[in-house]
Amino acid sequence: MTARPRTTDPRSGRQRSRPVRRTLAFGLATGMLAALGSAVVLAPGAQAADTPPTDWTTVINKTSGKCVDARAAAATDGTAVQQYTCNGTAAQQWQFVATSNGYYRVNNKIDAARAWDVTDVSTADNALIQLWSYSSGKNQQWQPVSEGNGYYHFVNLNSGKCLDMPAASTADSVQFGQYTCNGTGAQSFSFGTPTTTPPTDTPTTPPSGSTPDFGPNVKIFDPSMSASSIQSTLNTVFSKQETNQFGSDRYALLFKPGSYSVDANVGFYTQVAGLGLSPDDVNINGAVHAEADWWPDGSQNATQNFWRDAENLAVTPTGGTDRWAVSQAAPFRRIHVKGNMALDDGGWASGGFLADSKVDGNVNSGSQQQWISRNDQLGSWSGSNWNMVFAGVSGAPSQTFPSPPNTVVGQTPVVREKPFLYVDSAGNYQVFVPAVRTNTSGTSWASGSAAGSSLPISDFYIAKPGDSAATINAALADGKNLLFTPGVFHLNDTIKVTRKDTVVLGLGLATLIPDNGVSVMSVADVDGVKVAGLLIDAGTTNSSVLMTVGPTGSSVDHSADPTTLSDVFFRIGGAAVGKATQSLVVNSNNVIGDHMWLWRADHTYGVGWDSNTAANGLIVNGNNVTMYGLFVEHYQQ
Repeated sequence: MTARPRTTDPRSGRQRSRPVRRTLAFGLATGMLAALGSAVVLAPGAQAADTPPTDWTTVINKTSGKCVDARAAAATDGTAVQQYTCNGTAAQQWQFVATSNGYYRVNNKIDAARAWDVTDVSTADNALIQLWSYSSGKNQQWQPVSEGNGYYHFVNLNSGKCLDMPAASTADSVQFGQYTCNGTGAQSFSFGTPTTTPPTDTPTTPPSGSTPDFGPNVKIFDPSMSASSIQSTLNTVFSKQETNQFGSDRYALLFKPGSYSVDANVGFYTQVAGLGLSPDDVNINGAVHAEADWWPDGSQNATQNFWRDAENLAVTPTGGTDRWAVSQAAPFRRIHVKGNMALDDGGWASGGFLADSKVDGNVNSGSQQQWISRNDQLGSWSGSNWNMVFAGVSGAPSQTFPSPPNTVVGQTPVVREKPFLYVDSAGNYQVFVPAVRTNTSGTSWASGSAAGSSLPISDFYIAKPGDSAATINAALADGKNLLFTPGVFHLNDTIKVTRKDTVVLGLGLATLIPDNGVSVMSVADVDGVKVAGLLIDAGTTNSSVLMTVGPTGSSVDHSADPTTLSDVFFRIGGAAVGKATQSLVVNSNNVIGDHMWLWRADHTYGVGWDSNTAANGLIVNGNNVTMYGLFVEHYQQ
């Protein structure tokens, strides 16, 4: 992508102000706790810090016999950490993840991106405990100290005070706080039986014909449901996600085959998709659209409309035109627009991707600055700005670059469409894996069923936030494919894809974050791996590389069955002070990249030349590597 020749970049020049909650940086030796302002008092018979369970576990208060609980099973910042009668739900499942010097972050299973947090970074007695997006703050670090006989108290790094049940209450719904450590039962806890789901022993999907457990942030709609109830869910999700540019919530909104009269306004980290084998199996009479209404100065600036996804359905737009005003990392795939399409909202938009789609009417690019269309069928196209690219597009304008700036390639040389989830005629969930196509124009589904094969959902390990890298790797070693449900996954080891033709598919822009400087994913030098629908977000400790495809020196010819990366995005900073020397290194031959945004953040949290450091976005050492819709921005080399 060429440099942007403008004096005022609408993305950063008019950036939206957003309150950022900062917690104190971590970095204090265990032996200095007394210097924090409160002495640590060990209960009689106390021992040194001990190791808690590594799997999901309940945490039970000694005085009340009740469980530590996320109030109302919520998964949002500010959720109260309370006690409640033990009930076996995910709201009472906790995971202790080691950080440094004997301290741990404590994640909740509903959303493992959030951890125990002392409100307002307070050091005072009675400061309340909540869930908050983890940011390595000292107020989010806890040291488990063994008291013997299976009991522990938990000491906060920032305050030196203990997790405490106020007034030693035994009532439900009382929120925990911190208090000077005193050795009482109100500060004493045991661990329940750890809860694990070994992929080789416990099925992750229900019997044939039933809906798998995709977690709470996958919403599945059926045409028998009322339009008002579906619209209510769509509106609720959009209200959370419209301005949630760097939040941790993720959603997939999935429509079973049929017709729906609804309006799906698609916000950040939201996927709207049909569950048919053909896009025309699901028809939305209304809209599936992205707007820039949230921009604070009213300019309808869409240059920060990132990280959203629409695919595999038909839409009959109200008023005749569907709007998709976006910039990077916002694919519009495998969609039949029964009308016109607009790519802006009156203000600037800067980058987008239209693939394997049919638009019956006109596509108007308006103020959209740059766009790539691949293997589409268009009624017509109007407008141009910096660079409009068409590869294998029926109905594309003529080659006229640089004025107007239309770059037209008649046929796409080699491509494999993105895998997708669907429901067959018997009600079984499957993942369709499209075949490789060469020298093509138009959509893969124009003549009926696309070429490819289907994999039953039972062939997939359904990963949920909180699953460890060890659990995920065990599933891969057992021959499973991977389906990541919507959420944020913290990984303390590299996900190792070693089997040929493995499918790794994310729903709802599932996000993978490395802890302690590890690499997120490595793909062996094997045939036909498909990685799709993931956001890889650098951690606060520098990773030398976030993802590799093939080891150094890879030399195998994979032309008959190439590895494909579809809608795989990388981010350095923005949500936190991320660091990674290299984002993606491709050593294997014949790899296909089909829409990738590799971005070193230029606005919001953790941004600065010496903060979110990243040398290289993409390094390609393999031969015959083909990339469509490659966006790489702001890297330091």
